Amino acid sequence: MEKRKFTVDQKLAILKEASENGVTVTLEKHGIFPATYYQWKKKLDTMGVEGFNHGMTPEQLKRIRELEKENQFLKEIIIQKELEGKMKDELLKKRYALEKKRKL
Repeated sequence: MEKRKFTVDQKLAILKEASENGVTVTLEKHGIFPATYYQWKKKLDTMGVEGFNHGMTPEQLKRIRELEKENQFLKEIIIQKELEGKMKDELLKKRYALEKKRKL
């Protein structure tokens, strides 16, 4: 099956037709998979007509950058905690070894 491209107006018309006539009938008429229809519907519900444009909105890009910074910060915290844990383990091993030697 060849890939077809629908314009924004066509997508909106198909979504409107599906809400009026039923999803299954409309999808069969236009030869569209249900996953495609529900993806279009989700984009329309979350971002409006702008959601059909390719790429991301500036707000989405900003949010992704914020999440990436937060993710990096959390990774650094985990690394610090791992190092602290290893250092404590080493100190305990040394202390335990010294106490063992003193008892002998």
